[in-house]
Amino acid sequence: MSVVIKAENLGVEFYRSRRRKMQLREMLFHQRNSAPRETFWALKDVNFEVKEGEAVGLVGANGGGKSTLLKMIAGVLIPDVGKVTVTGGVAPLIELTGGFIGELSARENIYLTAGLHGLSRDQVDERFDDIVDFAGPQVREALDTPYRHFSSGMQVRLGFSVITTLDEPIVLVDEVLAVGDRNFKEKCYKRMEALLEGGRTLFLVSHNENDLKRFGTRGLYLSQGELVMDAPMEDVLDRYNADVDAAR
Repeated sequence: MSVVIKAENLGVEFYRSRRRKMQLREMLFHQRNSAPRETFWALKDVNFEVKEGEAVGLVGANGGGKSTLLKMIAGVLIPDVGKVTVTGGVAPLIELTGGFIGELSARENIYLTAGLHGLSRDQVDERFDDIVDFAGPQVREALDTPYRHFSSGMQVRLGFSVITTLDEPIVLVDEVLAVGDRNFKEKCYKRMEALLEGGRTLFLVSHNENDLKRFGTRGLYLSQGELVMDAPMEDVLDRYNADVDAAR
């Protein structure tokens, strides 16, 4: 199996808080903003490889760097040190509603989003009914309604449906499997299982152990921005839970 994701000495540094806005007096008299500039490493010296067809779950506490790592793999965040190399396209199930434009209709957003990921208009035409059927009858009834009028649930359903119909070989998932009602949630699970059976590579962030065990065979444990364990999913969860219990 070929390597499709490779992180080498990966690191990114963030400010702990935004600098306060300068007051009018400071701007008029050119006084320096003396707000503190303390930083921290959201990720530090992270190294790993993911091979084609692997299903990897990212484990760790909030603020541990999981979502930051996914954004680097997706190419929307640039590291300060090191690099991450991704071979093949990425279907990002990270911020499902982020790429949709509120003033456009749902129909227009489907063509736009799929087109930005490389699908031709003919390809979208072929998949259009499947996309809408998966998103549900409420979405179908509102296809020509501006997207901004959709409920948050409808927006997420449409986003999940569009992104998972793409042909990208790598799927990034960040806490979006538990969307909608029970029936739609199960549809999402079955769609994810079908993608894995088709040979896709999965990178999953979740706090739900059942989801991690259901989809992940290998786990990466991030703690305070550092990779502390890379092992089978069950072993990583045992270590993480032991650390959580010890910290109580």
